[in-house]
Amino acid sequence: MKTFNNKIALNLNRDAQVSVKGFIAPIEYSGSNFHVKWDTLANLRVAEPEKQYPTSIFCDFLPKAAVSVGTPWEIEHAGALELLKQLHPSPSLGMRWDLTHKNESQGLWACLRAYDAEFAEIVFRIHAQFDLKDGWFTPSQFTGHLVIDRLKRSVAFFQMYVPNGIINFDTWWKKDPDEEGHITDSGFCPEMELSTGIEDIVRNTEFVESITQEEVEHQLTLCFYKSQHIHWVSLEEALEMAPAQQKPIHAISIDGPLLDESC
Repeated sequence: MKTFNNKIALNLNRDAQVSVKGFIAPIEYSGSNFHVKWDTLANLRVAEPEKQYPTSIFCDFLPKAAVSVGTPWEIEHAGALELLKQLHPSPSLGMRWDLTHKNESQGLWACLRAYDAEFAEIVFRIHAQFDLKDGWFTPSQFTGHLVIDRLKRSVAFFQMYVPNGIINFDTWWKKDPDEEGHITDSGFCPEMELSTGIEDIVRNTEFVESITQEEVEHQLTLCFYKSQHIHWVSLEEALEMAPAQQKPIHAISIDGPLLDESC
């Protein structure tokens, strides 16, 4: 990825108001049919379909100092938590595994993807979960975009959503309140999203500096998972490389993703 030296400051008018819409579609699938058997999961819906926020909420997504394209920074927790409450009243940014050990996937990170004189586009990734009445619901991740109108210092577009995938959430159900432990499942929710503004506002913008969506997503993934700093290759490639480099092969077999919290 190309290195950029130019840095820009990102600011918003804190006094403005922003109306955000929220959506949670009914869960379509779960491996053990929790979305049918478990009433709480079957009836999981957005807490507030529409809500007004001060722009200061979105200031928490901005870097404290000027940044260059491709440089990640940590997001302040308060604004993200307040937004997540529109989806469900009990969000948590500390993942459930924190009860036993530090989970490397916890956190909130953002990165400047592109800018010109008028707009700046920030891409972000957040890992969170929701405390249900009798269990937990953990989306694979929340990803999103924050587009700032640099001239008006306003939010031109904001979207925070759970990406589509065959499996995009993990859940724990305390089925029997009198017994210790939980039972687990995973599945697919077609829509869990917060948004405001015009989505294609930067589609035809010729940015001064930019990286691709794939590049910025990779940068953010590196912030969450140490495993992604490893140069992974297929077994076929490893069998060719090992004799040439005089190195042993370390083979790993897994039955879930290394890149998110969907399993």
